[in-house]
Parts: sequence; C-alpha cells; structure tokens
Amino acid sequence: MPLLPIRIMSIRRKEYAAQLALALPILGGQLAQTANGFVDTMMAGRVGAEHLAAVAVGASIWVPLFLFMTGVLTSATPILSRHLGGEAYHRVNPLAQQALWLGLGLGLFAAVALRSMSPVLHAMDVDPAMLPLVQGYLEGLSWGMPGAALMLAMRSYTEAMRHTRPVLWISIIGLLINIPTNYVLIYGKLGFPAMGGVGCGWATSVVMWSMALMMGLYIRRHPVYQPARLNLRRRHLEFASLAYMLRLGLPVGLSIFFEVSIFAVIALLISSLGPEIVAGHQIALNFTSLIFMVPLSFSLAASVRVGHARGRHNRDDLSLAVGSALRMVSLVGIGAAALLVLVRHWVPWIYTDNPAVIALASHLLLFAALYQISDAIQVVANGCLRGFEDTAWPMVMTLFAYWGIGLPLGYALALTDLLVPAMGPSGFWIGLVAGLTCAAILLGIRLRWRLRQPLAARAGDGGQSLDRAA
Repeated sequence: MPLLPIRIMSIRRKEYAAQLALALPILGGQLAQTANGFVDTMMAGRVGAEHLAAVAVGASIWVPLFLFMTGVLTSATPILSRHLGGEAYHRVNPLAQQALWLGLGLGLFAAVALRSMSPVLHAMDVDPAMLPLVQGYLEGLSWGMPGAALMLAMRSYTEAMRHTRPVLWISIIGLLINIPTNYVLIYGKLGFPAMGGVGCGWATSVVMWSMALMMGLYIRRHPVYQPARLNLRRRHLEFASLAYMLRLGLPVGLSIFFEVSIFAVIALLISSLGPEIVAGHQIALNFTSLIFMVPLSFSLAASVRVGHARGRHNRDDLSLAVGSALRMVSLVGIGAAALLVLVRHWVPWIYTDNPAVIALASHLLLFAALYQISDAIQVVANGCLRGFEDTAWPMVMTLFAYWGIGLPLGYALALTDLLVPAMGPSGFWIGLVAGLTCAAILLGIRLRWRLRQPLAARAGDGGQSLDRAA
C-alpha cells in the first residue's frame, strides 16, 4: 500500500480517537443527568399521583429554561478553544471569567422567572389542588439555578481544555447525591418534614450547587489546567467580551428552545386524539431523545476540535476535524436507525403493557428510524458551525426547517385532509423527518461555505475584539 494513504489513515485515526475521547465522557455525563429526572419521577410517584403530576408539570417549565441557559453558555467553548489552539493562554482566564459572569446573570434570571410562574400555571389551567405543589417545587428548584449556570460555564471551560472526564464523574456523583437527598426530603427523614414532590425541587437545588462546587474545586486543584487555569483572585469584567459571548450564545439558546417547543406543540396538538395516542407518541419521543444524546455529544466534541484548529490557523486540521465528525456521526445515525428497526417491538414494553399503545409506539419508531441519519448530521454540522463562532444563520435555518417545514407539513398530514386523508400522529412524525432533513441540508451547505472562507475571517468582528482586549 502506498505511504500517503497509510499516513492519511493514521492521521484520521488520531482525530477519531481525539473526538471520541471528548465525546464519550460528555455522553456519560448527559446520561447521568437524565437519570436524575428518572429518579425524581420514580420517587415522587410513590407518594401519589398528584405529586408525580406536579413534578412533571414543573419539569415542563424549568427544563426548557435550563436548556436555554445551556445553549447560551456553550458560546464560551469555541471562544476558549480558539484561544487555546492559538496558545493565547493569557486570555483564557479573563474569557473564562466572562462565562462565569454570564452564567451568574442567566442563573439569577432563571431563578426569578421560576418564582414568577403563577400566571403561567393559571393560564395552563393547572388543577387547583396541584397548584401549590408545582409552585413549591419550582420555588425549591429556583435556588439551584445560579449553581447550575455556574456549573455550565465551568463545563464550557473544561471542555475547551479538552478535559471532559470531570463532567462525567461529577454528574455521576450528582446522581448519587440526588437519590438520598430525595429520600430525606420527599419522605421526611433525619428531622426534615415530608415534602413530597416539592422535595424533588429542593433536592435538585442541592445537586446543582454540589456539582458546581465540585467542579470549581477540581479546576482549582488538578494540574491539567495549569497552562491556563481559571483564577478568580484577579477578577476581570470585560463588557465587550461579555457582549460578544452573549451575542454568540443567544442564537444557540433560542435554537434549542425552538427545537424543544416544537415537540411540546406537537404533544398539545395530538392531545385531542386520545390518551393512548398521546402515550404512544410520548414513548417513541422519550426513547429517541435518549438516542439523540449520542450525536449531541459528538457535536460538542466537534465544536472543541474546530475551535482549536481555527486557533492554530491550520486549514488541514480544520477540514480533518469537520470531516471526521461528520463521518463518525453518519455511522452513529446508521447504527441508530438499524437499532430502532430491530428493537421497535420490544422498546414500548419498557414503558407499558397496553397493547394499543405498544402497537402505535412500535409504528412511530419506524418513522424515527428514518430521520436518525439526518438528525445526527444536522446536530454535528451545527456543532462545527459553533466552532466557527457562527450561530446566527444556523438559528435562522433551524427555525425555518422546524417551524416553516416540519410543523406545517406535520399538521397538514396529521390533522387535515389537505394532502392526504388525516394520518394522525404518523403525519407529525413524517413532518419531523422532513424538517430534520431540511435542517441537515441547509446546515451542511452553510458548513461547506464556511470551510471555504479565509481562515482569518471570523464570525463578525467579535473574534478580533476579543484578541484586542488583550
């Protein structure tokens, strides 16, 4: 075999290994955090149906808010990655501090928002008997939102440093803290009153602050951060850098909100079709959401690798990072599609033994299999574009794909006879296939265009202003 192909294969293997080393701990951390929601649901459900419903309603409010904060704070990762790749270590500590300032502001905003949800809950027509439980749950959880935001800011910093393992271990420890804290507060142990579902909110706050404190201590102590350690003894507040970080992150947060909200709207639109149809839809959606965490983890890893390559002004490394991410995630999408086809008859049994619900969920999982490849490609293309610090146009593209293509087509197929006789929930899933495929095509075109731009070009002038701030 010629030497050049062997060398290319060796370089690609190293890039695959580097992205896997970043992505797998992130995936493990996300699964551990998801398990917290499962624990809350299971333990609150043992108290009573009202407490379980209160936790579910509360989660439908705070989780989108948390995901919005997550999206905004991911802006710090490509910025820090670019400076680390360019070995501008003197700028890492000031920029990481701007992420903390931004996180603190977002966390306080989220805390106030959760404490001001009474009008929303009344508009949602929440059962009056359940209303105080939901309000108590959100109040308890609101105290943890600043801690959660600070944790997200530090997570962006440690991911940019290409050190993702603490995210995994701290998430696992957070899960281990959540279980006994839930037990004590929900059921009233160790002298605490029995709070029922409200206790889940307070327990989640304890977990959020515990994870933030553990991450801060880890960053302060571990030698891997020595070249560019986050050090709060010299505090920095740079309004230009802070504004650029917010301008970069806001479209990401809004994109996540648009994606989450379209699923919420679909759930509301099919609610009139009957509880069995709603249950089947929810089972298919819940299981595919777990699978989605795999390409999402590769997306976060790709953002770091692209940012580092941009910092080095190395076009070959940049193309290698993007190409490797897309190849790996395409294989992930193919594997996920095959898995769904194979296990679609068994998965619903995890959730229910209702034959009608199982039959519908199995049918809908076939549609989910159709969009696994396009979903994987669109989320990783979006991650690569974040590495380029390009977020505004991707937001517009995903908004058009989800709300301009996916939802209208799904509505027309599911609930009207405009195109074909009304298909019910299957129509919405066909709409999702179309919307995600459209997003993959548009983001792929944007990414290809971005790769052809001169390396000196940045998304707007914010990149240069950050450098001048030195």
